[in-house]
Amino acid sequence: MAKQIQEILIDDLDGGEANETVSFAIDGASYEIDLSVDNAKKLRDALSPFQQAARKSGAAATRRRARGGTRSMSREQSSEIRQWAKAHGLPVSERGRIASTVVEKYQAAH
Repeated sequence: MAKQIQEILIDDLDGGEANETVSFAIDGASYEIDLSVDNAKKLRDALSPFQQAARKSGAAATRRRARGGTRSMSREQSSEIRQWAKAHGLPVSERGRIASTVVEKYQAAH
């Protein structure tokens, strides 16, 4: 039997579909956030005045992942995995990306 798993990236701000993961750092902490094209532009526009006035420090590893033909999960499968994870005592958020370790454990069990 063939099985296809789709992973859908969810915008961490508004819950819609996200197109990319944006990385940024402030006060020594690095962050990643999954955003739609519009929300990513809003973030970059908001940070632009500070970025232009700032100086670069060190070689930060920047990575921005555009989502295209990658595997994505249906909402139904995401929901199923979340329910399974909760039933098995695994930490899983109500929305957003499901940790790959959780998905791997789910796949191994099914």
